[in-house]
Amino acid sequence: MTETRADVYSRITDQIIAAVEAGAVSCRMPWHHDGTATSRPINLASGKPYRGINVLVLWATADAHGYTQGLWGTYRQWLAVGGQVRKGERGCVVVLWKQITNGDDGDERIEGEGHGRRAFARAFTVFNIAQIDGYTSEPMEACSEPESHANAETFIANLGISTIFGGNEACYLPSKDEIHMPHRAQFDDAASFYGVMIHECGHASGAKHRLSRDLSGRFGSEAYAAEEICAELTSGFVLADLGIAHNPRPDHAAYIASWLKALKHDPRAIFQAASKAQAAADWMHAQQVGALDQAA
Repeated sequence: MTETRADVYSRITDQIIAAVEAGAVSCRMPWHHDGTATSRPINLASGKPYRGINVLVLWATADAHGYTQGLWGTYRQWLAVGGQVRKGERGCVVVLWKQITNGDDGDERIEGEGHGRRAFARAFTVFNIAQIDGYTSEPMEACSEPESHANAETFIANLGISTIFGGNEACYLPSKDEIHMPHRAQFDDAASFYGVMIHECGHASGAKHRLSRDLSGRFGSEAYAAEEICAELTSGFVLADLGIAHNPRPDHAAYIASWLKALKHDPRAIFQAASKAQAAADWMHAQQVGALDQAA
């Protein structure tokens, strides 16, 4: 039987729900990673990073199976470079977004990658390099920790979001367009500081004069849960780009039940959250280009 697009959405959502439930005790979610050069999943044929929901799916799969490298390709892509998928290995389903132009897809439409676009997804099966014989990848260069942290400081500064330091809680105040953060010394390590900081920048990206997301949800609501997932995914995406670990946070214990409720209620919720997170990460990267243009 041919798998419908709705089946693909449900299958991927079920995978993410299982990963969230499995990490509930430790608060380790499928979007957490160690920040190494292989944290960002890369496609074998194009050499480009995967985006949006595909990043989350591949992270969850790698974590579940203990894969330590982020290189993925289809069966044919591996064959083209002399690799062979080992017998008995099972692949991971990812989706290729196609933008809708005629509006004839009715109920199959969801929000695709990129802010405000409408798209549908076509499923593909990919395999990790750990499942392949006959292929050896080139080692990936990684920034040193001081260099990664310096890059993060520049990255955050280029966003131009007003930040007030002090107190014991981190939050974004839409009414003032301000981020409030505890002092750096209150965090266990630099990675934890940057994780929280970019999470709050993720919320700030949704301001009306930026990406104009709905930030009005109250704690415990599905809208609030979806926005929290969006901000966490944004932090995960950006930290992977910067080569910094995205670590679990103890306060996430209070959110996990609401996250699961939102995901179980709507099989497309995680696709939409990942899409908005990718748009937020793209916006943040665009500010870096803008800062360089101004400096020049």
